[in-house]
Amino acid sequence: MTRLKLFIPLIVFLVLAALLWRGLSLDPNYMPSALESKPLPTFSMQTLAGEQVSDADLRGDYAIVNVWATWCPSCHVEHAYLNLLAKQGVIIFGINYKDDPQAARDWLTQRGDPYRFNIVDQEGQLGLDMGVTGAPETYLLSPDGTVLLRHQGPLDARVWAREFEPLIQRAEAG
Repeated sequence: MTRLKLFIPLIVFLVLAALLWRGLSLDPNYMPSALESKPLPTFSMQTLAGEQVSDADLRGDYAIVNVWATWCPSCHVEHAYLNLLAKQGVIIFGINYKDDPQAARDWLTQRGDPYRFNIVDQEGQLGLDMGVTGAPETYLLSPDGTVLLRHQGPLDARVWAREFEPLIQRAEAG
């Protein structure tokens, strides 16, 4: 029995080391979305072009909803990839989050506009309803408007291949 007591510190150390290893391997930026597997919140808002749209206008196909702003440095980084996705036929809707609409229109004119339309969320109410913690955030919607995935941070080829493409492929196959 006394010999067994000698191994207790080693066992405790190994258990703590395993827990630490597990904790370090988690993505520190990941926060689960309360919207996943739920419909996008209902809304009726204006676009940057001045048209009135609602959540129903985002239904019909798999699409991504990208929350962005001109004041967001990471949004500048991901914008070129969004343009590429749009050229490949990916449907992208934008939510211009807590931004100046004229600055957003100018920015899209200069850098290209990958969005079908951009919802003006100047006060951030839609973002609040969606659980947005900051820009950029990208949501994957099913054809019926259900949120399948939320990604926080810039969207790039690696994230698209790892998180978005497999979900779309599984959903279309099943």
